[in-house]
Amino acid sequence: MNWNAIAAIYRFEMARTFRTLMQSIVSPVLSTSLYFVVFGAAIGSRIDQVEGVSYGAFIVPGLIMLTVLTQSTTNASFGIYFPKFIGTVYELLSAPISFFEIVIGYVGAAATKAFMIGLIILATAHFFVDLTIVHPVWMMAFLVLTCISFALLGFIIGIWAQNFEQLQLVPLLVITPLVFLGGSFYSISMLPPVWQTITLFNPVVYLISGFRWAFFGMADVSLGWSVLAIAVFMTTCLATIGWIFRTGYRLRS
Repeated sequence: MNWNAIAAIYRFEMARTFRTLMQSIVSPVLSTSLYFVVFGAAIGSRIDQVEGVSYGAFIVPGLIMLTVLTQSTTNASFGIYFPKFIGTVYELLSAPISFFEIVIGYVGAAATKAFMIGLIILATAHFFVDLTIVHPVWMMAFLVLTCISFALLGFIIGIWAQNFEQLQLVPLLVITPLVFLGGSFYSISMLPPVWQTITLFNPVVYLISGFRWAFFGMADVSLGWSVLAIAVFMTTCLATIGWIFRTGYRLRS
């Protein structure tokens, strides 16, 4: 394992984050604070509790997931797309470093950024609501696994994208709607039976449900299904990345 190469990629990507601190960290935190104000105050004043949890606290896991999923994907996709765009990716591919080490460097940096933002939002939430985490170890595990999984997805998107419009296509038109429709701001038990069944086909439901269970000990689906969903998603992303590097898909042309 070439740890020096991994560290070089990781440090370079993290340095880019701190050069654009307002865009990378401050902006998503401010956006999430607005969600707390709008949903927590405006809607929370009309909805007292959801399954025994105050509405302001109930939406915290969903808000963290909304930001973490989009930030993991966006950071990882831009991280690998920009070297491809300016042509420096060929230097990376010709260096004595395996594709696995390249993935660790880029995905590790993107996941670290998203994890930092998730923790900052969690700390910010305490200024708006009273929050107690029932299973803190599981909460951290779900947060880390989600950051890594969607950073892997972002890495795939960055290789697939051929322009900046395609780079933003999946986060804006796929991930964000899935999060909103995945129980971020409501429990799927509040939906009519037909829509409950349809919602279960949304993979983000299982991530949010497991994460919310770690906070409050309650979930829309069982913990086992949530863990299985993350494991299958991560395995699929790793297999796809392996195929990309074996075939050179959109890397060598």
